[in-house]
Amino acid sequence: MLQFLSRRLLYMIPTVFLVSVVTFAIIQLPPGDYLDSLAAELSDNGGLDEGTRLALEAQYGLGQPMHVQYFKWMKGVLLEGNFGISFEKNLPVNDLIWDRLGWTFAISTLTLLFIWIIALPIGIYSAVRKYSFGDYLATFLGFIGLAVPNFLLALVMMYVAFKYFGQSVGGLVSPQYLEEAWSWDKFIDLLKHIWMPIVVVGTSGAAALIRIMRANLLDELYRPYVVTARAKGMSEFQLLLRYPVRVALNPFVSTIGWILPTLVSGEIIVAVVMNLPTTGPLLLRALLVQDMYLAGSLILIVSMLTVLGTLISDLLLAWIDPRIRYQ
Repeated sequence: MLQFLSRRLLYMIPTVFLVSVVTFAIIQLPPGDYLDSLAAELSDNGGLDEGTRLALEAQYGLGQPMHVQYFKWMKGVLLEGNFGISFEKNLPVNDLIWDRLGWTFAISTLTLLFIWIIALPIGIYSAVRKYSFGDYLATFLGFIGLAVPNFLLALVMMYVAFKYFGQSVGGLVSPQYLEEAWSWDKFIDLLKHIWMPIVVVGTSGAAALIRIMRANLLDELYRPYVVTARAKGMSEFQLLLRYPVRVALNPFVSTIGWILPTLVSGEIIVAVVMNLPTTGPLLLRALLVQDMYLAGSLILIVSMLTVLGTLISDLLLAWIDPRIRYQ
């Protein structure tokens, strides 16, 4: 297992390097830069004078070639943990993203747990009771979950919560707790609000994994080894969990590689609609104004989550099925 982990960690080094190069190149693709966006915003007030433009170019190094800017950025990231300066806010990117990243990771982790708790038992039930009323109901709700946009579900849930339950909507706590220090009452208020973005963001992921688990388990339920174990008198529940479910979990676990970054990047519109203090609105604004280092840092983190999610899924797969370590 240690050798397997070492190989996967070595593979991550060139992957992360290539991801950083592609990330920086993508940020540079749109024509112009932050100063052009700033000049467009100030056009009604006379625009950005040439002296100020030259001073800002010298301050941020925007006049340098792209590869020079890239190595300057990566040097700060790798050696100092410094992601650069946000052009728009004139603040270190580190000061802007870490607090929001904490909320993003918290919501994403809880959403991932919510997806598994919902998808695993429903997927097993749908496979074992295929073509039953419960199976058709799960299938119908799954298709609804996949079809309804997250932001529309967020709007509906916010309307219902405000109209019929009198709950404040928008944000993770009520307005009176925004500036207060953490207390038991504030924590309880957080619990009253945080379940809504978890359900909204996790609905489509849970619906997809229910279908995946059902299909995987149906492929295993009628294999010869299951028939043999049943013929030997093993109880149905014990047989189900020991053999077919364990095998069917392989593709189920491998989805962590794409679910983890999808949860972080997919909550952008939901975060804007629900006014969440996460990285979503920050990334959207940075892309709109071409705030290069801020947008690049956030995209790099989301991309690294893909690599991290793949590593986690590989380790879980190797733990569930030892054959993977040797093949």
